[in-house]
Amino acid sequence: MIYTWASITAVVVAVVVDLWIVRTRLLTTRLFWASYGIVLFFQFIVNGILTGLGIVQYAPSGILGLRVFFAPVEDIGFGFGLVTLTLVLWMRYGRFRRGGPVERPVDAGSER
Repeated sequence: MIYTWASITAVVVAVVVDLWIVRTRLLTTRLFWASYGIVLFFQFIVNGILTGLGIVQYAPSGILGLRVFFAPVEDIGFGFGLVTLTLVLWMRYGRFRRGGPVERPVDAGSER
């Protein structure tokens, strides 16, 4: 059940980082959930192909055994954690922040 615990940890870390540490509150927006629905749709397609063809196999001792389509429920949680944490950190440290693009200093010697 190690994959189960990794999945639970990924979800908890993503939620805590979003709501209480970085405070982007991404999880409270409709845009996030609409976007995540699209990501989840394609995750099911890819997971279905990989597990349906036997390219990826899961040890029964590593997962709960619950599946949504072909995907172990842990894949959904782990994917949620990874996508959410990536977006939260992008919003906090990436190119775009609230209020528009972050100003980058221009190197005086660079050509345009």
